[in-house]
Amino acid sequence: MSDTRNAIDRFFQISQRGSTVSREVRGGLATFFTMAYIVVLNPIIIANGTDVQNQVIGDGTKPNVALVAAGTAFVAGVLTILMGVVGRVPFAMAAGLGLNAFVTFNLASVMTWEEAMGLVFLEGVIIAILVLTGLRTAVFHAIPAQLKTAISVGIGLFIALIGFVDAGFVRRVPAGPPLEMGIGGSLTSWPIFVFVVGLLATAVMVARKVKGAILIGIVGTTVLAIVVELITKSGQFSAKNPGGWQLNVPGIPDQIFGFHNPLTLFTEFDPFGAFSRISVLLAVLFVFTLLITDFFDTMGTIVGVGRQAGLVQEDGTLPRTREILLVDSIGAAAGGAGSVSSNTTYIESAAGVGEGARTGLASVVTGLLFLVAIFFAPLVTVVPYEAAAPALIVVGFLMMTSIRDIDWNDFEVAIPAFLTVVIMPFTYSISNGIGAGFISYVLIKAVRGKAREVHPLLWGVTALFVLYFAIGPIRVLFGV
Repeated sequence: MSDTRNAIDRFFQISQRGSTVSREVRGGLATFFTMAYIVVLNPIIIANGTDVQNQVIGDGTKPNVALVAAGTAFVAGVLTILMGVVGRVPFAMAAGLGLNAFVTFNLASVMTWEEAMGLVFLEGVIIAILVLTGLRTAVFHAIPAQLKTAISVGIGLFIALIGFVDAGFVRRVPAGPPLEMGIGGSLTSWPIFVFVVGLLATAVMVARKVKGAILIGIVGTTVLAIVVELITKSGQFSAKNPGGWQLNVPGIPDQIFGFHNPLTLFTEFDPFGAFSRISVLLAVLFVFTLLITDFFDTMGTIVGVGRQAGLVQEDGTLPRTREILLVDSIGAAAGGAGSVSSNTTYIESAAGVGEGARTGLASVVTGLLFLVAIFFAPLVTVVPYEAAAPALIVVGFLMMTSIRDIDWNDFEVAIPAFLTVVIMPFTYSISNGIGAGFISYVLIKAVRGKAREVHPLLWGVTALFVLYFAIGPIRVLFGV
């Protein structure tokens, strides 16, 4: 047993990175429980949508939510284990939020599900080629260290906002200011009460350096949510019930075990069908949008989470960057092939890092739990947003602490860093923040006569971001 333990330690470099097996397991558990919501949320977005022929994913016309949930868990599990073994970092993968909405509401509205997922698969193949040729890794290394820091800080603020919004603590309003606290400016619902208690309890435990604080917070808040729901009967959130639970109503599930074969979805994609159904230009623009979003969302995530884990070196690079990016690229293709949308590295991985995870063993634990979730999907749905959100906010704080490493007196980097940080949460997009940072950085350098200080690859990437932001006008110009 000791030989096996030592072999695991050497393979994942657990002791070398200052971690322990128990800490890695705890981190893997925390990451899983923080992002397990995707097994519920992805089917809500994907399985309930219809394509241009008014069809749903899978056979028939009735939404097959359970099958898509099983597929979501299966693909996430396999890819997260692959990330742990090949990348050897505590990064978990699953269907990307935002990308799944783009696939559902933009792609499927003008083509079939098979064709939409085919474009996702094709985009993943292209990114994998960029990794294998070294271009994606080279671009990663071309980014100035302080902009990478700004990306990490921006993601911290972004996931904190996600946590507040998901818990209903911050809400959109139809009139007046864009956002408000709670319901009509008041914290007047039991689910928000549960969230606030969970946030304060988790924050106190983190401040006191309690081992397993984030995981304890998630589990403890979930138990509190179940008890509160049993007493108050708050129910599901809706326009008529704004005080309800945001995603799912916590409670002891009626069914614990259930199985749907996720492999049946792997016959539901067509890589080239879209090019004959819509114009080639529109299809190319769709692929480019998927590619640019996938490319830089992942880049931002691995920098942010990697920095929080202490894996980013002094020059701003990560060990095994090429392997990490390759697995992430495979995730995009696998998500399309499995009809669950592009899979990408999750910023929620920072929850496990916050628990002390530093190696790929944590990802293996998270991946195995996703595979188990295929059979126990009803149990996964027990954790409501209100119980997972406190972990995201606390981790957001931890990620934002690196803001001190940015030289705010140097406006050439401070202004791009500022735009990177604020545009991510304000537009709900990591890619938008990175793009704004890159464009402003290159522009300021050029205007000040320092264009030669900009890496040639960064010029090319900035040009792509200009095209990315101009896709809307281009479509209008060419009538596509």
